[in-house]
Amino acid sequence: MTHLTKGSRPMKSALAIVVLLAISLPLSAAQRDYAFDGNISRNVLENYLSRSITFCELLNPRRVETELKGNTQDNIRFLTNTGAKLIGRSVYMWGNESRFDSLIQKAADVVKKVHAADPDIVLQAAAFEIVTERVAELEVPKWVFDEFGLEFEKRAFDYDAMLYDNGHRVNQWRRGSSVPDMSKLETRMWFFYLVARYIDVGVEAIHFGQVEIMDDKDPDHAAWLDLMKRVRAYAKQNARRHFLLCDAHVPGGGIVHNGKLMFDFHSFPLRIDEVVEDPQKGILKVGYLDSLFCRSKGGITPSGWSCDSLPYIVELDNFGSSRRPGQNIGMHYIWGYDEICWFAHQPKDYRNYWLQYAWDWIRKTDKNGYLQMPGSRTLADPVDGFRWYWAQKPSKLVPNGFDQEDTIKRIWANSD
Repeated sequence: MTHLTKGSRPMKSALAIVVLLAISLPLSAAQRDYAFDGNISRNVLENYLSRSITFCELLNPRRVETELKGNTQDNIRFLTNTGAKLIGRSVYMWGNESRFDSLIQKAADVVKKVHAADPDIVLQAAAFEIVTERVAELEVPKWVFDEFGLEFEKRAFDYDAMLYDNGHRVNQWRRGSSVPDMSKLETRMWFFYLVARYIDVGVEAIHFGQVEIMDDKDPDHAAWLDLMKRVRAYAKQNARRHFLLCDAHVPGGGIVHNGKLMFDFHSFPLRIDEVVEDPQKGILKVGYLDSLFCRSKGGITPSGWSCDSLPYIVELDNFGSSRRPGQNIGMHYIWGYDEICWFAHQPKDYRNYWLQYAWDWIRKTDKNGYLQMPGSRTLADPVDGFRWYWAQKPSKLVPNGFDQEDTIKRIWANSD
């Protein structure tokens, strides 16, 4: 952003350019407000949610370029071309914590490139419901001990000290890979460290995954409230705009304590139902399984404003393959696939149709809900050999793009 002084010649030129741009843009685009600092208004929050996209691994260029057959330069082009503003899951770990330092160092470079292209973009990291034995390969820095009022000692993070007692949820993901217990001090130290490191490289949002399976020993959420207070205070001092947007998957509709909401917005999978008489087709329904439609709880938000129902996003989630892909097996699977795999296996025309259908249905059904567009996500069931979904139009840089770019751009251009 160019900073100009009042009365200077550059200011007149800059103002003229701004006016011309505002005239050339669609009215809705010219008027959209993405400004926040220290807290966020409902209007600005919903502007971000309405331009939300899942773009996994955006900030992990090594993996993008070498494993996923993508291109970081084209990813940034795609985001600015479509008008995306809230970039979901742009960086995260699912275990393998020993690589964290390397991941963060590489992410910092991409963050700078993204914000150079569009400084309004909010990049989201994820702090998921997993901890593995490899966390012991990271040392606890002094500033984490200081945060919790503890005397410094030279040691690594303690995997065993983060686990539920009596074997509860231990090895849930695989041997040596468990669901952490947030009531344990060591768990809160680890999550604080994780979130603070993300904030330091320019991340402004955190998705906390399945919070409710990490608080089985804490029904009043006292430990989560303690963690949230700490990460928000850290963001107040260190984040780009002195604020951290926090969300999680909330099958119960949200977490509210004494009328105060824990999160800034809610999120959940779409939960798509099969159209039995029309194989492979899917529709959305209020009340289907544990879908969030019309169930997002209200209260006082962390920014201080009140709502009867907190704004939320719903996404094409990935949670793994069933043993019967393509078949109607019920449960949370859609035709035997997880949601993004089902979507990716559909013909291109139906994928593009379905995004418009889902957007329209959600906005008509629950004004508090927004579709988080699919941009980049893993495919447990490969499509024509491709194990990653990219929404881009196919090109030399991304030859395996699934071609939803123009549809996403059009939907956003023509909507509130």
